Amino acid sequence: MTQEYDLIVVGGGPAGSTAATAVALRGHRVLLLERETFPRYQIGESLLPATVHGLCRILGVADEVQQAGFTLKRGGTLRWGRDPEPWQFSFAMTPRVPEPTATAFQVERSRFDEILLRGARRAGAEVREGSTVRRVVADEERVRGVEFTDADGNARTAYARYVIDASGNTSRIHTGVGGGRVYSDFFRNLAVFGYFAGGARLPEPNSGNIFCAAFDAGWLWYIPLRDDLTSVGAVISPEHTGAVQRDARGAWRDMIEACPEVSRLVAGVPEATEAPYDQVRVRRDWSYWKQSFWKPGMALVGDAACFVDPVLSSGVHLATYGALLAARSVNAALDGSVPEERGFAEFEARYRREYRVFYEFLIAFYDMERNEDSYFWSAKKITKVDLGEAAAFAELAGGLVSRDSAVVRTEWHTAAAQLDGAVGELAVSDGRMNPLLSAPVVGETFRTGNDLQEQALYGGPLDDPGPAAPDGLAVTPDGLSWVKV
Repeated sequence: MTQEYDLIVVGGGPAGSTAATAVALRGHRVLLLERETFPRYQIGESLLPATVHGLCRILGVADEVQQAGFTLKRGGTLRWGRDPEPWQFSFAMTPRVPEPTATAFQVERSRFDEILLRGARRAGAEVREGSTVRRVVADEERVRGVEFTDADGNARTAYARYVIDASGNTSRIHTGVGGGRVYSDFFRNLAVFGYFAGGARLPEPNSGNIFCAAFDAGWLWYIPLRDDLTSVGAVISPEHTGAVQRDARGAWRDMIEACPEVSRLVAGVPEATEAPYDQVRVRRDWSYWKQSFWKPGMALVGDAACFVDPVLSSGVHLATYGALLAARSVNAALDGSVPEERGFAEFEARYRREYRVFYEFLIAFYDMERNEDSYFWSAKKITKVDLGEAAAFAELAGGLVSRDSAVVRTEWHTAAAQLDGAVGELAVSDGRMNPLLSAPVVGETFRTGNDLQEQALYGGPLDDPGPAAPDGLAVTPDGLSWVKV
């Protein structure tokens, strides 16, 4: 059985739902194929304001997210860097964005992802759960569709002008675009995580903040999901793989005990027993990117395209932002307002830039931690970044500016010094100005998020950052397509 669409989206997580909704809202025929049946468990529970107040508003699901009862997140609290005491940052980074939108949420991804998937269906996308994509259909010119197995076990083929792979880091079809993945040696870690049935909370008004604490073996996250549910995970070096494989739960508890700031918060608190939070899970936490994010007829978004260390809670933002960029390119090509190649070049340039700024921020952020006696942290210095990785990163950023590996490392050192100095000023700040804003690396990292919120609130950024290239494209007022400038 064959069917024809304008767009086929593979994967129903936040990236897939975003792409499907954004194209369906323009009246195009969209098929979304998801191998699982929602709701389903997923990690990545801490969101950024750009997702909550920018992306969700553009997709038409902001009210449903606001009313879901998720834990309010005003920023982050960290025990990280030269100050032995925890420090905090607030999302209230620009006076132009109203105070209620200078917040985010800690979410149970099973519920949040289902809200987005339902939104795609309401927007007009045909959503098929329990459908596994086996391969893409392509010829010498372009990708033409996919072959998949539906929920009843029937083999089907669907054709479309475009395919977007949003099927995550386990994608079966990403190799058709840009070859293999370029893995970072610097951000090649291991994550082991589980849940507690409650736990202490930080003092108000920051009780909903994510708390990240560096310790000898790596760092821990502490995310308050509900009054009776807390996500706790350790990001550690691969040298602990053996211990984790032998006893994941025991290794997880050992890591928590090794970090006094977190162990105090869960002292006497039982582990969660409700499914799916009763398990201790282990995942490779390896950052990577594809050498190319698109080819004629197909684009990669979310973890199918790239992944970066989760300490900044950037996962859902990068995934949904990349999906929105791809959807703009699809919409512009389908309505004939922008040629396909030009629209997807804009998608790739902006997506590469967003990945680059988060990667550079995280390089600087890791470099801040002072623990020379720790194997983990002594290896997380800019001076330890392999020249080959720096060169590969320079190539990643090459679509925006011409840089070699030596220039890249110099820029990283500058960013690390700026960030370290700004964090040091937090302790003496009078609260009226956010010292972090003085660090260009911070402004660059959150610029796109601020623009996305302003797009949703006002129909466009208040300060136009300009196109990603001299002949770049602007965004339509609804945020769903490109327009020539």
